[in-house]
Amino acid sequence: MNPTHLHQIAVEAMRSRGLLPVFSPQALHEAEAARHADPERSGDIRDLRHLTWFSIDNDDTRDLDQLSVAEPLAAGAARLLVAVADVDWLVRPGGAVDKHAAANTTSVYTAAGIFPMLPEVLSTDLTSLHEGQERLAVVVDMLVAADGTVSESSIYRALVLNHAKLTYDAVSAWLDGNGPAPSQMASVPGLEAQVRLHDVLASKLRQWRQSRGALNVNTIAARPVFKDGQLVDLRPDEKNRAKDLIADLMIATNGATARFLVDQGFPSIRRFLQAPRRWDRIVALALNHGVQLPALPDALALDHFLSARRLADPTGFADLSLAVVKLLGSGEYAAAPALPPGAAKAGANGLGHFGLAINDYAHSTAPNRRFPDLVTQRLLKAALASEAPPYSADQLTAIAQHCTLQEDNASKVERQVLKAAAAYLLDGRLGDVFDAIVTGAAAKGTFVRISSPLLEGRMVRGFEGLDVGDTLQVRLVAVDAEKSFIDFERA
Repeated sequence: MNPTHLHQIAVEAMRSRGLLPVFSPQALHEAEAARHADPERSGDIRDLRHLTWFSIDNDDTRDLDQLSVAEPLAAGAARLLVAVADVDWLVRPGGAVDKHAAANTTSVYTAAGIFPMLPEVLSTDLTSLHEGQERLAVVVDMLVAADGTVSESSIYRALVLNHAKLTYDAVSAWLDGNGPAPSQMASVPGLEAQVRLHDVLASKLRQWRQSRGALNVNTIAARPVFKDGQLVDLRPDEKNRAKDLIADLMIATNGATARFLVDQGFPSIRRFLQAPRRWDRIVALALNHGVQLPALPDALALDHFLSARRLADPTGFADLSLAVVKLLGSGEYAAAPALPPGAAKAGANGLGHFGLAINDYAHSTAPNRRFPDLVTQRLLKAALASEAPPYSADQLTAIAQHCTLQEDNASKVERQVLKAAAAYLLDGRLGDVFDAIVTGAAAKGTFVRISSPLLEGRMVRGFEGLDVGDTLQVRLVAVDAEKSFIDFERA
């Protein structure tokens, strides 16, 4: 299967799920016109280009949403600044670009390529925080105490400059002592100290959350591998130390953002995850390993169990993580109304995140590729300018519901295209037997994942009595790349 064929499958999958695979001519014209926009230079924009800002992302990432820089303080504390790309100044509400973003609500990352939320002239150029380019940003400035608590935070607008675009794999290998220092370490003064300080800060932030029950899981995603234009494999794209580092910083930033909007008396869009509906199955999985979890959902007890299993069985931990993540369910967006003073500290909105063990969480760090983040940025900038919220409570509720729906549709498109690619890889292997883990068990069917190539398929025979987390051997009985299905039976 060549990339063009796979792309056609992806386009049809997008359309069938109510997602727009192409931009309107008006949106493309509007985005191109942004090249000639005069940059804002008002008095409330700080000039922070001199700070040693840097980014860490995938090798091929071009839509860079955030930079960071840190400063060590006395007694083990530190100041952490995260700069988020100011996308709003070039994507005005109600315009053609904004309407496309509001319709899709997310960039869609398929095995056939990326369907960006914003035209690439914006997301991978004008609003991307590229190395060596001056950019407008919204800065979240946090004081991180020695125990990992974010004790203070402020938000303001600034002009920033990315001094080094680093990659996850290179930074992770270097931090782990398994690879050389990235080349920028030698050319950017202070960069090595910055990355090491970030690593320490991320660890403190993570340990503080885990002390409150944040879940330490290790899930694996499939990454398509092409050779000479042909798909040749689906390999695991695993977490590493640098990815964890950035994730910890972004979680802290999103929490500070949510609290800032509350303090300003503003409504917001929150990301939340309820207590798992299938806690009983998680309890049963733990019991299989000789661990008795509480009868009611308990994030701290679950994380203690997961941490013990990570040490006891590092090889099998990814499969256990996958099962737990599936049983936890997916997060949702919800509108949080403006609260009266003091109500926030009491957790009045009830929109906590079970997996992250935090009560306030507003997606804000990826406005190039997530619409909730762009909406949050507009709320932040209105608050900073002492203006009224740009969205009403009813509008935020409608946006939150639509974003949850479209995020689910985007995930289904990504799975469908991945399955089409996987079916192509398995063509000619009917009758082969694979080790598998059950990833879904519901009325719509029972699904399993095999590891080489890394893909999911449906059980059509022998699925009775199976539940999420069970392991077994399966035999491949049918594949169809055009219809994106892969069928197994119990071997």
